[in-house]
Amino acid sequence: MKRNDIALLILASVGSILVAYFLGNSFFGAVEDRMEQVPTFTTISPALAEPRSDVFNEDAINPTVEIEVGQNNEESQDSEG
Repeated sequence: MKRNDIALLILASVGSILVAYFLGNSFFGAVEDRMEQVPTFTTISPALAEPRSDVFNEDAINPTVEIEVGQNNEESQDSEG
């Protein structure tokens, strides 16, 4: 490459970097303009509250209990034979 080609390549790359920098600042703005205040969290109390009676009914059906409807095929064959 000739000296003129290298100088033109450097000039074009610096120019494109400057154009990208100024276009980026115009679209997105400066970082200092986007500062936000974040709300802090409240502490969680270690005390447990009583469960609500309308949600946890003592007379409700327990869905974790296995329920069998009808007879198992193996049991029905054993009782017949």
